[in-house]
Amino acid sequence: MNGTMAALSHRVKLGPLVAAIDQGTSSTRFLVFNSKTAELLSHHQVEIKQSFPKEGWVEEDPKEILQSVYECMERTCEKLTQLNIDISNIKAIGVTNQRETTLVWDKETGEPLYNAIVWLDLRTQSTVERLINKTPGRNKNHLKHKTGLPISTYFSAVKLRWLMDNVDKVHEAIVSHRAMFGTIDSWLIWCLTGGKSGGVHCTDVTNASRTMLFNIHTMDWDPELCDYFGIPMEILPRVRSSSEIYGLMKICSSRKSGALSGIPISGCLGDQSAALVGQMCFQDGQAKNTYGTGCFLLLNTGAKPVMSDHGLLTTVAYKLGRDKPAVYALEGSVAIAGAVVRWLQDNLGIIGSSEELEKLAASVGTSYGCYFVPAFSGLYAPYWEPSARGIICGLTQFTNKSHVAFAALEAVCFQTREILDAMNQDSGIPLSQLQVDGGMTSNRLLMQLQADILCIPVVKPSMPETTALGAAMAAGAAEGVSVWSLSPDDLSEVTSEKFEPQINPEESELRYARWKKAVQKSMNWETTEPVSNGNGETSIFSSVPLGFYIIGSMFMLIGAKYIAGSN
Repeated sequence: MNGTMAALSHRVKLGPLVAAIDQGTSSTRFLVFNSKTAELLSHHQVEIKQSFPKEGWVEEDPKEILQSVYECMERTCEKLTQLNIDISNIKAIGVTNQRETTLVWDKETGEPLYNAIVWLDLRTQSTVERLINKTPGRNKNHLKHKTGLPISTYFSAVKLRWLMDNVDKVHEAIVSHRAMFGTIDSWLIWCLTGGKSGGVHCTDVTNASRTMLFNIHTMDWDPELCDYFGIPMEILPRVRSSSEIYGLMKICSSRKSGALSGIPISGCLGDQSAALVGQMCFQDGQAKNTYGTGCFLLLNTGAKPVMSDHGLLTTVAYKLGRDKPAVYALEGSVAIAGAVVRWLQDNLGIIGSSEELEKLAASVGTSYGCYFVPAFSGLYAPYWEPSARGIICGLTQFTNKSHVAFAALEAVCFQTREILDAMNQDSGIPLSQLQVDGGMTSNRLLMQLQADILCIPVVKPSMPETTALGAAMAAGAAEGVSVWSLSPDDLSEVTSEKFEPQINPEESELRYARWKKAVQKSMNWETTEPVSNGNGETSIFSSVPLGFYIIGSMFMLIGAKYIAGSN
C-alpha cells in the first residue's frame, strides 16, 4: 500500500508532461519532459538505415521511419511504467524532423510511392543546373527575394521535381489526384492522426520555408514558385503555425503506447528551428549551432527577414501560435559534420565508434599539417558550390590515422568558423559566445577545438536534447494545451559548461588560412550537366576530365595500332 501511495504521490509531483518525436537523419527518438522543470524523464532511440543506391544518392524508407517512431513510443511508455510515471499525464506531443527530406505517398492506400530522398542527396544536380541556366544571368539567387534560398540540390522542390520526372508511380498518382507530398513532419503527422482514415495533411512554417515553394513574406505557398517548378498545389500540405493543435493521436489500443491515443499533436518545428527554441534563443541577435549529421548555425533576426550578402540562408525560425508573429533567422548550413565520423567508421574503418574518434585525435593533439575538407555533397554555406568534392591534403609520410581523425574534427570547427564569419558580416554584431547542442557536443576535444578556432567561448547546456525540448515546448505552449509557459520569467534556468579559447589568435588565424586554401582545392571537382543515356543513367563522358582521358586513350591506342601496322 505504501509503495502505491509513494508512486501516486510521485506522479502528482511531476505535473503535466509533454512528449516529443525527434526524427533525425540517422535516428529517431521519443522523449518525455516535465513541463514545469524541462527535465528529461525518459526516452528511447532507434537508428535509421540510409541507402546509397548510386553515387551521390541518399534515401531512407518512409515505412521504416514510421515504424521507428512507433517503436520509440512503445519502449518509452514501457520505461515510464517501470518508473511509476503515469502515461496519461502526457498532455501533448511535438514533432521535430530532418528538414527538406522529401516523399510522396498515395492518400488512398497510405503507401509511399518511392523512398524518401534525403536532404543530402545530390541526384538533382542536373535539374538545378537546368533551372539556373533558364534564369536571367544564370543566377542561383533568382528566387531568393521570395524564398530566402538559393536554387540548390538541398531543398525539397527539386527533389519533388525529380520524383515527378523519374518515378512512374508518382507521376500516375499526381495525374489521378491521389498523391500527397510532404517532408518528414507531414508524413508522420498524417500517419499518426489516422493516415488514409482521416489523417491530417499539414506542415509548419519552418518546414515549409525549406521547400523553395513557400513565400517567406506572405507565409504561404506561392503560386508563381509552384509554376516555376511545375508542381501542382493540390499535393501540398496545409501550412500551419509551429504551435497549435493539428490533430489527435490514433494508436492501436493493444500497444502499450495505445495510452497516447487522443493526445493532441500540437507542436511542429524543423530540427534546427526546434533547437533554436530549445536553446531559448527568443531574442533578436541570439544564436545557436547544432552539431548533428550536418552543422547548422541559426541567428534569430526578429520579426524581419534579413537577406544575406555572404552566402547564408534566410529562413523562418518559428511562429509559436496561429495569431503570433513569425520570427526569422539567418542560417549557415554545413552538409557534413557528424556524417564525417560515420564515414571514417563505416567507409574507412579507421574507428569502431564515435567515442574512439576523440581518443584517436587526442592521442596526437594536432593534424600535423593535414587538412580534411569533407565536401561529400558539395559545399553548402557560404559557398553553395555543388561541384566541390571531399579532399584530404597536406599529407606526408609522417601522417597517420590519428592525424586524419584530428583533421576531421578540425574540419567541423573550420566550417563553423566560415559560417560564423559570414553571420558576423551580415548582422554587423559579432557574437561574443556560441551556444551549442547536438550529438557531437559530447566530444570535449571538439568543443575545445571549436573555442580555439573561433577565438570565443563555446557554451554547451548540460541537457543536450535541445531539439526535442524545443518541439516539446511548442507543443506544451499551444492554445488548448497551455501546460508550458514560454514567458521569459517562467523559463527554466539552464545549467551549462563553458569552453574558453586556449590558443593564441595568431595560431588560430594561421590554421584557418590554410583551411581556406584547402577549400579552394576542393572546388570545381565535378563537372556540370550529366549526359543521360536514355535509361536515367549518366554517361561517363559527362565528367570532362574522364571523358578527355578516355577519348585521348582511344586515340593513342588507334595511333599505336596504326604505327605498329605500318612497320
